[in-house]
Amino acid sequence: MNKIKDKLALWAPSVVFAEGEPLTATVPADRFHDTARNLKEDPDTRFDYLVCLTGMDWGETLGAVYHLRSTELGHEIVLRTETADRENPCLQSVSDVWETANLNEREVFDFFGIRFTGHPDMRRLFLRTDWEGYPLRKDYDASPEVNPVRLENDESPDTTTVWEERDGKAVASERVIFDDSEYVVNIGPQHPATHGVLRFRVSLEGEIIKKVDVNCGYIHRGIEKMCEGLTYPQTLALTDRLDYLSAHQNRHALCMCIEKAMGIEVPERAQYIRTIMDELNRLSSHLLFWSTLCMDLGALTAFFYGFRDREKVLDMMEETTGGRLIQNYNVIGGVMADIHPNLVKRIKEFIAYLPKMLEEYDEVFTGNVIARSRMQGIGILPKDVAVSYGVTGPSGRASGWHCDVRKLKPYGVYDKVDFREIVRTGGDTFDRYLVRVDEIRESLHILEQLVDNIPQGDYAVKTKPIIRVPEGCYFSSVEASRGEFGVYIESRGDKYPYRVKFRSPGLPLVAVVDRLASGGKIADLIAVGGSLDYVVPDIDR
Repeated sequence: MNKIKDKLALWAPSVVFAEGEPLTATVPADRFHDTARNLKEDPDTRFDYLVCLTGMDWGETLGAVYHLRSTELGHEIVLRTETADRENPCLQSVSDVWETANLNEREVFDFFGIRFTGHPDMRRLFLRTDWEGYPLRKDYDASPEVNPVRLENDESPDTTTVWEERDGKAVASERVIFDDSEYVVNIGPQHPATHGVLRFRVSLEGEIIKKVDVNCGYIHRGIEKMCEGLTYPQTLALTDRLDYLSAHQNRHALCMCIEKAMGIEVPERAQYIRTIMDELNRLSSHLLFWSTLCMDLGALTAFFYGFRDREKVLDMMEETTGGRLIQNYNVIGGVMADIHPNLVKRIKEFIAYLPKMLEEYDEVFTGNVIARSRMQGIGILPKDVAVSYGVTGPSGRASGWHCDVRKLKPYGVYDKVDFREIVRTGGDTFDRYLVRVDEIRESLHILEQLVDNIPQGDYAVKTKPIIRVPEGCYFSSVEASRGEFGVYIESRGDKYPYRVKFRSPGLPLVAVVDRLASGGKIADLIAVGGSLDYVVPDIDR
């Protein structure tokens, strides 16, 4: 880390370092882009993965926090940059350094009003184009008179604003998204085939896709803003409403972040239970993925097979947690209640049952010549592109990226079980499909090792009803069903968080759709979207 410090001091002489781990550095706004590019390209740093980008309102200043990781060297760093101009705040874009910054910077602009100079498309991402104000600022006026409920359609402009830095000032110009000669159709926001209320504006030339413009925000609920007015135990319920197919895993990440901040040691029994429930959650999610992708490609029989087997998983989770989709089970310090006496027996029965069904899955769909022709060679995502876009989870591993958080940063009891990280190198729709099918088998293998070894003891530690997280910044992540789900908390020592940011694994998945679908046929867009397996509430938050 001393070498990285020395290089940062060379690239940005006014850099300020903070104590603690990981290394945190505040970089002057006018040196930020060059510093970011150097951190990515220098052979001693190689920070090629932008994990999380968080907009911030620190009161006197507005800014952003960047969590960076090197996939090659394994080290991490946190960068901060800020501007004191609250009227016309501008920062330098790094969307040309990491592709995932494109939509993330648009999100920061949407909620904080920070313009990023050099960004190719400074439109709002989630809110209406006629929205007044920036909701995540601390001085935001939330009265309904400012933004009344509007029933008329929001316009979709065919141009966007680009801000360039000239002579120390931000100068605006216009860029065309779709010109008048292009034939543009809407895919969505109806639910079928877009896997949620997501809208793609697609430019076509015959059946060939020229460009895909993603439009988010149809179910945006302001969850991160809501967290600022809730106590830490109250925030837990909101994580289940993000990616509802990763409800256990999402809440696990938030609990871990709070527990790490407070130095709470979770009992071993609770760690085992959390890990078991995470893997049941993964099974449920991947079985639903298989069902819906098969249906997207016309295999209705396969759709019913997958739903039939997923019901068995939901029944097991419901018996212990009381919920099927939204479980509300993990709590700070452990889990809400001990496992049901039937759970171990039912898991063992399921472990014996599902492998034979997976053979049927392969017979009815995986080996089908039509299914293969619809998936093989379609939507190829190279590894370096996956890293740049931050496409983690099964979609990233299908491109050859070893990005499984369970292996890189073991949590729960993943360090006590033996399992393979499923990685393929083709990066196409078929590989993304195969990775998830193989991960179903690995989840069964993990469960097989855990259910007979659950230790006795407490399932939770007692915590105070009012929790005050020590002042500071904290980040934790887990391997959710769709990729790395992260939680960033900035605390001022109060019972309410000052800022909570959820690192959505789904946002990079929709960001990369244009790259994967352009040049292909319109029918391939459905196959590509299904193979990425994004969940819209996770994106919209």
